Amino acid sequence: MRHQLSFPCEGAALAATLDEAPGTTGLLIVSGGNEIRSGAHRGMAMLAARIAAGGHPVFRFDRRGIGDSEGDNGGYESSAPDIAAAIAAFRSTAPQLTRIIAFGNCDAASALLLHQPRALDALILANPWTYESDDSDETDEPALPPAAAIRARYLSRLTDPKSLLRLLKGEIDVRKLVRGLSALGRKPPATAPGSLPCPATILLATGDRTAQAFIENCDPGAVPVERLASASHSFAGDDAEWLARTILKALGRGSTA
Repeated sequence: MRHQLSFPCEGAALAATLDEAPGTTGLLIVSGGNEIRSGAHRGMAMLAARIAAGGHPVFRFDRRGIGDSEGDNGGYESSAPDIAAAIAAFRSTAPQLTRIIAFGNCDAASALLLHQPRALDALILANPWTYESDDSDETDEPALPPAAAIRARYLSRLTDPKSLLRLLKGEIDVRKLVRGLSALGRKPPATAPGSLPCPATILLATGDRTAQAFIENCDPGAVPVERLASASHSFAGDDAEWLARTILKALGRGSTA
């Protein structure tokens, strides 16, 4: 059964959804970007239903300033209190829980890596956001992704006759194109996710630009990596079943559903 509820976080009321199930290992879904807790095209709501049908309770929430939640939206960098409050609310509403595993995609995965909540028992990190900022650029343009993602993007564009025609017509911003191509030679040193307070699994859609950026920049070390040959950043369509199966496998390790 699915319940709507709210919980406090630093004076703001945050909206949440609990999909009930009898299991003692639960899944906390952390939303990425400015997505509400149901996810893109209700993808996270459908994932929650699938996981709950497999015996594991699922808790989703809107962080401050997003969706039905009060407060100011400070982005994933300031979401540590939101995640901590959600963990406490999850344990309160599902008192049978002995373990909580958190799942996040893109900058939600980065939020879990950044804040590393010690009240969690494991992490599932999908397509972690590793785009670099460029402090020398005084424009409002978004940060450039690392070289692997840029190569994939521009190779696709420059081999597309329609893109070449747009370039000749002046419809493509040449400045951005040159800026992007200039980054192809940059290869920052690979870094590992670091010392994590709990076990983690990394999920990568190998055709996704954010996943390619992670592969370019990060050595996951001993962290297990599951790869799917897909370009779907949010594991949409047929990829949703693979995502659910992979998460259920992680939830089932050392737990009773």
